[in-house]
Amino acid sequence: MRIFWQSFVDASVNAPYMARLSEYLNNIAAPGTTVHVEGITPPDREFGRLAELRCAVQAIDNGIAAEEGGFDAFVMGHFQDPGLYELRSALEIPVIGTGEATLLAASQLGRRLGLVTLDPVFEVWHYEQAERYGLGSRVVHVTGLGCKPEDFADAFAGNHAAQARMIEDFVACARPLVERGADVVIPAGVLPGLLIGREHGLKVGHAPVVNCAAVALKSAEMWVQLRQLNGTEPSRGPSFKRASAQARADFRALLARNSRSSV
Repeated sequence: MRIFWQSFVDASVNAPYMARLSEYLNNIAAPGTTVHVEGITPPDREFGRLAELRCAVQAIDNGIAAEEGGFDAFVMGHFQDPGLYELRSALEIPVIGTGEATLLAASQLGRRLGLVTLDPVFEVWHYEQAERYGLGSRVVHVTGLGCKPEDFADAFAGNHAAQARMIEDFVACARPLVERGADVVIPAGVLPGLLIGREHGLKVGHAPVVNCAAVALKSAEMWVQLRQLNGTEPSRGPSFKRASAQARADFRALLARNSRSSV
């Protein structure tokens, strides 16, 4: 099984994170599964809706290429899941959204969810996201760490003191969520998700902390297996009607024109 994991960070600017993420995902993957981690240049560096849209367009293009390249599944390795539905309509292989998979998994562990996101700008986005997935009433609160990807560099480069400090900051942000009634804590981002990935059984009070990176990967493996077992795929009715070959070609031609004009 070959899984394509789309990150929204730059592979060179955030090399320690990308190396740690690739190592972690391939270490926890099932026997016979390999995970290819791909970045985006320029990365999601100016947090907001326009940057999310730009990165989503690049991710969709990469997803179409990944399917053509023989990958068995595509993971939108960015918790906000921009372009997820569009990509799901464009591909035959399973398309997994880290945010969607994690929110649905967390809803099985407790009734009330609390999210710790990377930056406060994403707070409204996550409320909208939960509503889109039918879980709006289950989210108690969303809070932001106020971090950028580069703030995690030392922790991912092996600095244990830096990692311990960042985990302390994460727990400090999560504790008020539990006090407000959350009984599950979700790191709403692969960066903080990977940060706590090696913390076995991490809880904030009584609330388990869900590792979104692991959930997304295991969801991808599950859907590939279910597709192989009995042909299960998304509804091709109104929800995720399969995009035509012409629609995919038009989309990719637009990006190719923009790429040529920028040279």
